[in-house]
Amino acid sequence: MAADRFALLLDRRPACDDPFVVVDLLHAGLTDADLDRLTAPLRRGLAALRQLEAGAIANRDEQRRVGHFWLRAPGFAPEPAIEAQIVGALDTIESFAQAVHGGRIAPPEGGAFTKVLLVGIGGSALGPMLLADAFDAPQNPMRLFVLDNTDPDGIDRELQRLGSLQDTLVLVVSKSGGTPETRNGMVEVERACRAQGLAFAARAVAVTTDGSALHQRAKSEGWVATFPMWDWVGGRTSITSAVGLLPMALLGLDCRAFLAGAAAMDDATRRDEPKRNPAAMLAAFWHVQGQGRGERAMVVLPYKDRLLLLSRYLQQLVMESLGKAIDRQGQKVHQGLTVYGNKGSTDQHAYVQQLRDGRHDFFALFVRVLQDRQGPSAEVEPGVTTGDYLDGFWLGTRGALAEQGRASATLELERLDERNLGALVALFERTVALYAELIDVNAFHQPGVEAGKKAAAAVLALQQRLLAALDRTPRTVRDLAAAVGADPVECWPILQHLAANRETVFGARGHEPETATFSRR
Repeated sequence: MAADRFALLLDRRPACDDPFVVVDLLHAGLTDADLDRLTAPLRRGLAALRQLEAGAIANRDEQRRVGHFWLRAPGFAPEPAIEAQIVGALDTIESFAQAVHGGRIAPPEGGAFTKVLLVGIGGSALGPMLLADAFDAPQNPMRLFVLDNTDPDGIDRELQRLGSLQDTLVLVVSKSGGTPETRNGMVEVERACRAQGLAFAARAVAVTTDGSALHQRAKSEGWVATFPMWDWVGGRTSITSAVGLLPMALLGLDCRAFLAGAAAMDDATRRDEPKRNPAAMLAAFWHVQGQGRGERAMVVLPYKDRLLLLSRYLQQLVMESLGKAIDRQGQKVHQGLTVYGNKGSTDQHAYVQQLRDGRHDFFALFVRVLQDRQGPSAEVEPGVTTGDYLDGFWLGTRGALAEQGRASATLELERLDERNLGALVALFERTVALYAELIDVNAFHQPGVEAGKKAAAAVLALQQRLLAALDRTPRTVRDLAAAVGADPVECWPILQHLAANRETVFGARGHEPETATFSRR
């Protein structure tokens, strides 16, 4: 039996020509019958991905192509102009970072830029955060700080961590240039610069699409630089664009190794034979475990502290891509795949108890890194290091889950470096795209996100009407709601928030604080 299981492991470990990421499906629960059933759909999915790479329209709502695969292999771009743009952008990014590190681009007030403050949200922040956390080191020439929300308290905390902004280069990342959270963060940073007597434009860099409102502002105010985002790169797949590469270069990381790892994995996941294709096998695992409906969540458990943010990164990549109400035939399907996770072996002291003995509503995805650290490790007991314990806990947890019939896959890296992380990211991108083909949803649009943005805009519009309706006479919520033609239930939380945060909601209009009153009735 052990020999048969080992043979199964070898058969189900499609590796790249340079095996820097191994997909270990020993405990995946995939059967020959599963693979026979999915082989034809997987081949159709692989053919669909080839069409995308050739320039087919993917997001029909916006008539956009999907070209993040071209970013690490520009020769695959369907037009020479796009290839030239990709190559030129990378050269410009590297030259810019060298100029910053060499002091040729420096604060006008003196000194050098030693910190990077990235203002973005979603894919415009999660990718850089993953990279910075994975490769943070004392020898890096710069450190990354991030504003990725419109939470005032969170903004204050990050600005307090930064302290002086004199040595801070500010990256404002927004594809459209109109994302409210990013705009708000930029305004807060601009005010903080003024409060410290610093010029904002002289330390501001824009990463945006050509002609956007942000691009126009950066040009008109003379910002330090602008870098491109293209409409054929979605936010959640933008890590191999300037969104991820510019912070990487500024932090002193190897952008080209990252791109090379992604390109090599792309090559491996183009194989027509599903059993030799890492993304196809991983997509088959997801499909079988979730019964093609996402019936089980994917728990991501990297046994490496530096990959703590991987589950957060994958939450957006997977859930925004696959969480769809209708399929491409217009049928209601309510598809998706829930992602959560922390890190090993921390999880063994948290929710692994439920994973082993509780509800069988998940499958596990382990990430194992063979190299413990740079250099040797001391023993914590005879013949055993801390790294031995960590790897033992991975093996033990995987085995304990398997004993209870809980499936898992393990992605194995020899070491964590830029090349291997690039390969890991590309593997997930390709798997998501291929899985979307299996369930017939469009992985490259996100109507639910847009619906949320529109709803938030409506709330703010109602707030403006409520502010205009307040007067010197105490008013009830019902009175105010009637005055603006809205439901009191919708008005109450808005007024509640205003009361908690505005010393006077009439301050800008010249009224006295005590006259801005309302009651809950």
